[in-house]
Amino acid sequence: MPTLEHNGLVDLFRENPSLAPHFVSTLFHLEVPRHASVAVVESALDQLIPVEFRADLVLELRDASGATVLAIVLEVQRERDPDKKYSWLAYVAAVRARKRCPTIVLVVAPDADVSAWAVEIIDIGLGRGTLAPLVLGPAIVPEVTDETLAEQETELAILSAVAHGNGPNGLDVVQAALKALGRFDRDHAAVYFQIVYTALRKPMREALEALIMERQAHDKATFPAFAQQLIDRGKVEGLLEGKLEGKLEGTRGVLLRLAARAGITLSDGDRARVEACTDLATLDRWVDNVIDAKTAANVLR
Repeated sequence: MPTLEHNGLVDLFRENPSLAPHFVSTLFHLEVPRHASVAVVESALDQLIPVEFRADLVLELRDASGATVLAIVLEVQRERDPDKKYSWLAYVAAVRARKRCPTIVLVVAPDADVSAWAVEIIDIGLGRGTLAPLVLGPAIVPEVTDETLAEQETELAILSAVAHGNGPNGLDVVQAALKALGRFDRDHAAVYFQIVYTALRKPMREALEALIMERQAHDKATFPAFAQQLIDRGKVEGLLEGKLEGKLEGTRGVLLRLAARAGITLSDGDRARVEACTDLATLDRWVDNVIDAKTAANVLR
C-alpha cells in the first residue's frame, strides 16, 4: 500500500509536471524534445493492458500544436519489487502504442540500494531489446547544501535531503531543503517536511530536532514555523488525509454532475460505489468515461 512518503514524492511531480523533463535534461544530460507544455495524464493503463498495471504518474510533453513529443512514465520506488522489471516494460509499450511517441521510464529511488537495483538494464528477451530506466537516486541527485540553489530548485533540494540526509554532509543538506519549504503552502510544506524527516536515521533525526529547538529557543527561526510540531507524524498524516479527502469529494461531485448532464441514471448502488471510492485515479477515470458512456455500467468500468 502506498505510504504518505510515496504519495508525497509523486505529488512533488504532479504539482510541478515540468520537473521531470527538467531533471532528465539537467541531471541525466539527455536532449529533451522541444515542447510548449507538460501535462499530467491518466496513470491507469488498463485500456490496453490489465487494470493492475497502474503507473504512479504519466506525463506528456506537447509541442505548440498539441502533439505529444515525449511521454514520461514516472515511478516512485522506495523498495525492491521484482514485478516492476516486468510492469515497466508494459507501461512503456502501452503508452508508446497509445500516444505514438517516444516513451521513457523515470524512477525516483532515493535509497542507494534500491537505486542500484532499479538502474539495471532490463533484457526484453534474448538480448534483442532492452529497457534502461532513468533513475533519480543518490548517484544522480547532487548534494544541495547551498541555500540559494535550494530556493531556486526546492524540489531538487527535497530529493537531495532524502537521498543524502544521512551522509557526511547530511545536516547541511537537510537544512538547505527545510529552509526552502517556505515557497510552498502549509499543507505541501508539511508533507515534504515529513518525507525528509522520515528518511533520516535516528542520529540525524536527533541532530535535526536539537537544531530546530535551539534555533527556536534563541529566536533564530530559519525553519518553517511549524517544523517542531510536525515532528509528530500523526499531525502530518492528518493534513495529507484532509487534503486527499477534499480532492476525493470534489472529484465525486464532478462525476455525479457530469453523469446527470449526460442523462445517465445512477442507481443507489452506483452512487454508493462512487461515495465509497477512495482512489483518486479511479474517480478520474470514471469522469473521463462519462464522455463516451451511454449507461452507468460504461461509466463505472
